[in-house]
Amino acid sequence: MNFHELLGKKLSGNLDTDLNFLKEIFENDDILRVRRINMTKGQECALLFLDGMVNNNVLNESVVRPILTFDSDIEGENVSRYVTLHILFAAEVSEQTLIDEMLRSMLYGDTLIIFNGDTTALTVNTKGWRTRGISEPSDERVLEGPREGFDEAAMLNMAMLRRKLPTPDLKAEYVRVGRRTDTRTFICYLSSLVNKRALDTLKKELKKIDIDGVLDVNYINELINSNRFSFFKTAGKTERPDIVAAKLLEGRVALIVDGTPVVLTVPYLFGENFQSDDDYYQNYIVAFIGRLMRYICFFLSITLPGIYLALITHHKQLLPTSFFITAADSRRGVPFQSILEALLLILIFEILRETGLRVPQSMGHALSIVGGLVIGQASVEAKIVSAPMLIIVAASGIAGLMVQKLKGAIFYGRIITVVLGNFFGLFGCFAGVTAMLSVVFSLKSYGSDYTAALNNISFQSLKDTVIRAPFYKMLTRPHSLSKNKYRQKRKKKL
Repeated sequence: MNFHELLGKKLSGNLDTDLNFLKEIFENDDILRVRRINMTKGQECALLFLDGMVNNNVLNESVVRPILTFDSDIEGENVSRYVTLHILFAAEVSEQTLIDEMLRSMLYGDTLIIFNGDTTALTVNTKGWRTRGISEPSDERVLEGPREGFDEAAMLNMAMLRRKLPTPDLKAEYVRVGRRTDTRTFICYLSSLVNKRALDTLKKELKKIDIDGVLDVNYINELINSNRFSFFKTAGKTERPDIVAAKLLEGRVALIVDGTPVVLTVPYLFGENFQSDDDYYQNYIVAFIGRLMRYICFFLSITLPGIYLALITHHKQLLPTSFFITAADSRRGVPFQSILEALLLILIFEILRETGLRVPQSMGHALSIVGGLVIGQASVEAKIVSAPMLIIVAASGIAGLMVQKLKGAIFYGRIITVVLGNFFGLFGCFAGVTAMLSVVFSLKSYGSDYTAALNNISFQSLKDTVIRAPFYKMLTRPHSLSKNKYRQKRKKKL
């Protein structure tokens, strides 16, 4: 039985009937615990909770003990209201009249109290399930700055975000997604800064979701993403509270989903792919050099194999004579055409990269040595591939590692330029890059242009895109994200 079948149903007021109905819902579920208690003269109640989901100390001290030690008559008000006001010690007690709402609270660690002769039940906050704990995200490590990351528990994640933004301006709207999982989801934003268009779009798309279960934020991302066939992502993902707080301060919206440490942020602009957490915790000069290197490496990773293939195939005259002779000599005895050789090496590099991510960490270093040195050297000596092509593809692959957020786009872009470069030379390579840039400029992310900072180029708009200017120079927020333009006091006319 799911929540949709229980919508609108209420308790009967007869304790035995209601208990049998609730036990029927949890039939064959051995973690359900039920305890009946005689409160006072002729008054009886029952406690229902799920073992392992509650804090037993809180349950015993805040619920069971007060009820057992109560020895007066209940007068005037209905039973549930009287118990709430005069008996229970718990900090959070809610009155519920609908069975689906009672079960939602109970399944999330609350204790349900039902009374004989009363159709209103109480849900007491007794949550006590274990969490993984706060630790630094393994994929978003920084040299300097905060070392905490989100957990799988949405309420804990909300608390961490509140610590970063202790202001009543921070809003968290609660929605449920998934017919069977009924996953708790929080839409977070700063009301005075938020991009209204992005907020309205996100709410509208969330209402359209009709799926059995949502176990991770990527379920939602794929279901609501309007650019489903683009290999450039238009929604950001992070496990760091400081990053989410920084995004909200720029007018973005965050989506926290229960059960996953990954938080979705929208809108997501193209320039964010080249931003690193370390950029804001190091000297701005060092950060500027690092960010500039990421842009350079992105284009090198996409174009380097294609340009090399175009030069040795169609534009030999552009190469130095000595280099061309060396390259031609290295290909003597290689059984594959240049394009097949390049594609094979790109595929092998991707296999090694993915394998390095999946194998246990203790084997990662051995794998990189075997894959990078032994196999590469053996392949060249066996004349399976040529040394220059191996160097070019390896350099392209290493450059791509600088921009992990665009690894999908880099892989497909590299394949496209290799194929076009082989058949059409440098013209094909440049046409492929131009086509990719056209796609980038045509994308939108929740109502905002993907390349908004480049649409109306100004000194302020570039201060946190291509470069990372010092904080005292970044006076404005990204103009496409928030109508509240200035993030700090204006010191001079812009």
